[in-house]
Amino acid sequence: MEQVRLGSSGLRVSRIALGCMSFGDGTRATWALGDEAAEPIFRQALELGITFWDTANIYGIGTSEEIVGRALRKYTSRDDIVLATKLFQPMYEGPGGRGLSRRAVMEQVDASLRRLGTDYIDLYQIHRFDPETPIEETMEALHDVVKAGKVRYLGASSMWAWQFATMQHAADLHGWTRFISMQDQYSLLHREEEREMLPLLAYQGVGSIPWSPLAGGKVARPWGDVSTRRSSENRQTDQHGNLLHLDSDKDIVDAVEKVAQARGVSMAQIGLAWVLKHPVVSAPIVGATKPQHLADAVAALDIALTDDEISALEEHYVTRRPTYYR
Repeated sequence: MEQVRLGSSGLRVSRIALGCMSFGDGTRATWALGDEAAEPIFRQALELGITFWDTANIYGIGTSEEIVGRALRKYTSRDDIVLATKLFQPMYEGPGGRGLSRRAVMEQVDASLRRLGTDYIDLYQIHRFDPETPIEETMEALHDVVKAGKVRYLGASSMWAWQFATMQHAADLHGWTRFISMQDQYSLLHREEEREMLPLLAYQGVGSIPWSPLAGGKVARPWGDVSTRRSSENRQTDQHGNLLHLDSDKDIVDAVEKVAQARGVSMAQIGLAWVLKHPVVSAPIVGATKPQHLADAVAALDIALTDDEISALEEHYVTRRPTYYR
C-alpha cells in the first residue's frame, strides 16, 4: 500500500482510508457492524496496508469510536495506525454537547480519547462549520488541544470554500494550528468541490480525503439497484431539502458500468479510480461492510483511466447545490 503525505504536511497516510461509520452498536442504524462483525473488516484492512482509519464521535453515538479503539488494541499497534475522528454533531444536551465552542472542543476531545482508549488523536476534524461560534474561539480551542498533546493535526469537513479560507486565515493571523486536510464530498455524482474548494486546497497545500467517493454506492452498482443501507434509509433529499441524486445521474452510472464491463473490473473500481486521479486527493474514505469493498478500493489504485474513459464518465454531469453544507 502506497503511503502519501496528507497535503503538504509531514503526516503520511495510506492511499486508501478505512471509513468507520459502518461500525456501531446498531441502536441508530440496523446496518451497523458490531465488534464481531467488524473484525474481518479490520483484519482485511491491515492485511491490505490500510492504516488510515477515520471515525467520528457521532457515529453510533460514540460506539463506533469504542469499536475502533478495541480493534486498535486487539489487532494492531497504536503506532502503526493514523487515527482520525471528528466533532460538531450533537452528542447530548448541554453547552458542551455539540458545536465548536471552546467548551465543546474541550469536552468532546476528552470523550473521544476515552472511547478510543488512546492518549492522542492523529487527525482531529471539525465535522461541519459552526455559524453560531466565533471562528477565533474555535481555532484557538483547537490549537490548544494540539499544544496539550491530545491532537497531532487538524482537519475540516464539508463547508463552503469561503468558510474554510476564513478559518485558515484566522489561524495564520494568530499563529494557531492550521488545517492540513479537508474531508469533502466528492464523487462522479458530486463534483461541486471542483469549482472552489479543490483549487483552494491545491493553493494552500491541504489534502483532500473525500467521503462517499462512490456516492453512497450509487456508482458501484447498476442504476436502480439499492444497497441494504440505502433501502433502510429511504432518503431522496438531504437535510436542506436538496435532491441527493438527479435523473441525469443515471447516464453517469450507465457510463461507469460500460467502462467497467469493457475493462472486466467492478464498477466500484472505476468510480474510485476516477476520484483517485485528482492530484489534490490524498486518500478517499471507503466505508466497508463486506470484504469486496476494500478489495475493490485497493484494486482501483492500479487503474489509470484513459482520456476517452474520463470524458465518457464526466460528460453527463449536471451541477447541483452541494449537500450537507451550512
